[in-house]
Amino acid sequence: MRETVKTWGVIGSIGGVYIAQSVIGGVTWTGLPGVLRAQELPLDRIGFISLLVLPWALKFLWAPRVERFRLPDGGRDRSAAIVLAGAAIVVAALLCVGLIGPFPVLPLLVVLMVAAFATATVDIACDGYAVEALRHTHYGWGNAAQVGGAYLGAAIGGGVFLVLVDQAGWRLGAWSMAATIAVLCIPFAWLARASLATARPHQPSLRAAWARPEVRQGLVMAALYVVAQKTAMGMFGPYFIDAGYDLAQLGILSGVGSLALGFAGAMAGGGFVRRYGTRAVLVGAVALQSLILALVALSAGDLVLPASTVAPVAMVSSAAVMAFGFVALYGQFMNWSDPRQGGVDFTLFQCMDAGVSMVAGTAAGVVAEHFGYGVFFAGACAVSIAVIPFLWHVASQKAPGHV
Repeated sequence: MRETVKTWGVIGSIGGVYIAQSVIGGVTWTGLPGVLRAQELPLDRIGFISLLVLPWALKFLWAPRVERFRLPDGGRDRSAAIVLAGAAIVVAALLCVGLIGPFPVLPLLVVLMVAAFATATVDIACDGYAVEALRHTHYGWGNAAQVGGAYLGAAIGGGVFLVLVDQAGWRLGAWSMAATIAVLCIPFAWLARASLATARPHQPSLRAAWARPEVRQGLVMAALYVVAQKTAMGMFGPYFIDAGYDLAQLGILSGVGSLALGFAGAMAGGGFVRRYGTRAVLVGAVALQSLILALVALSAGDLVLPASTVAPVAMVSSAAVMAFGFVALYGQFMNWSDPRQGGVDFTLFQCMDAGVSMVAGTAAGVVAEHFGYGVFFAGACAVSIAVIPFLWHVASQKAPGHV
């Protein structure tokens, strides 16, 4: 009974950190593009916001150092210290964001880049802590906390934030997000600080991660899945605005709609994984995303379908489909991570996710600006369809040594 209570305490506390991380992500990926597009900033310039994912793509470079600091040989787990330090930096950055305002854009992006580096570092520690602390639970509820927390945080950062900006101004919106992140990280810091000193002869390293076939297979799977699912993600918000909606409507839809359907998609994904397996869920999610992209492409310019009708449906359904697939993908990543250096192994998978997202998101803004939404979404649909047979093949392979 006591062990069960402790497990749920860990799940709840890491869920709080995952929500906090996704609050800043929601502000960056949904809130800021919507605000800038409402101010008529060109799409190709909005696409450069994708460069803020750079720390998430490169964090594998410092993940071994973070893990060695977090898990010293013979010392206490330092996850709480890392999370508190990172949260303090993010809160300070959002306070500065409130003072700067949405314009000028360059100083705003610089501050958000600092926040992104801090958040990525916190994520290394939190993922490593989760892999180790939940290794006897098969990661089911821990993964649900990760994916569910991501959607709740995105709803707050991309939904509540936009409503606050529309109704009360940029400064109050940014500062409210800072306060939210600070509160969400307190439970984890309180729980993780109580760890005991333990002997840890294993030295976390990238070489040890790369030597494991599970890690190499996971990297290929991540690249295929992300290019299919995330290429168009950053353009849904601007497309919604250009379809005639305002920031408050975008905020409500991103918050309430995406949250509800995101949770539903995550729960459905978990059930389908248990019944049909990871491969079927991943391929099914990509197929559904391809259908959504095809509908959006047909609605561009109101040529076949009305954009005002398709845009809101596409935003919320895409959130559900992504949650449906990412439960399977991230659950597999946790299973393939070595508990002795979970922060390193899981970070490598996330870096592939972030790297592909950054390149695809930057290219998306350029293509959409110069060739139009119709060509862009049609191209994204074609990419998703083309990935399906490759993803089916990779997901069918069982990595040697995997249990």
